[in-house]
Amino acid sequence: MPAATAIFDVDPFGARAAPGTGTAFLVVAAFVVSFLAIRTSARLTRSVSWWPGGVETEGGVHLHHLVWGICMMMLAGFLGFAAPLEAPWWHVTAVVFGVGAGFTLDEFALWVNLRDVYWAEQGRQSFDAVVVALAFAALVVLGTTPFGLDDPASIAGTAIAVVVVLGLSIVCVLKGRILLGVVGLFVPVFGVFGAVRLGHPGSLWARRRYAADQLARAGPRYADDAPAIRWQRRIADLVAGAPSQD
Repeated sequence: MPAATAIFDVDPFGARAAPGTGTAFLVVAAFVVSFLAIRTSARLTRSVSWWPGGVETEGGVHLHHLVWGICMMMLAGFLGFAAPLEAPWWHVTAVVFGVGAGFTLDEFALWVNLRDVYWAEQGRQSFDAVVVALAFAALVVLGTTPFGLDDPASIAGTAIAVVVVLGLSIVCVLKGRILLGVVGLFVPVFGVFGAVRLGHPGSLWARRRYAADQLARAGPRYADDAPAIRWQRRIADLVAGAPSQD
């Protein structure tokens, strides 16, 4: 029955689900959907009395969803290495890993601060981490070449390009411009922009290298009432919810 065999041999996910950037697309899609879903659930738990919320043991221990996320990533990672997976199980594993990553990074601020700061001001770190991770993953899925090396001409030229681009990204990170640093690894012009601009006054770069006049100029640029910062906070509040006022 060659016709029937051909039907069952068809990959229902098509070329986008093949190992590589296609599977990465499934990871990114699952990551975005799971982050939005779990963040929405958390916001409903915060504002709606009848929403079931999280899981709590009889002893009063609250199991944060990063626990489930870590377990899902560990399971998916182990299966990806240990099991000879084929479609559709390879795709299912990719989705499970993406969901786990979404759950885990949604509570990034908790595992960095080692305390529950989900709705505190420090909780914004979770949204920032999600944005950075999504930008990196999206650039990989789109097939963007790291360090801008679309057609490396020589070993020496490639080495110089890697050093320059990596150096610019490191400067961005030291200045507190992490998103520009990550994007700059793939699109160097963003690294140049972040490296030449004033850094955050609380960044390591500013504390070590800025004189008093530079700190005075950087302060208003990153103040809460600065137009760019207000715009970023509004987007973060819209997607992730505003921090508690108390």
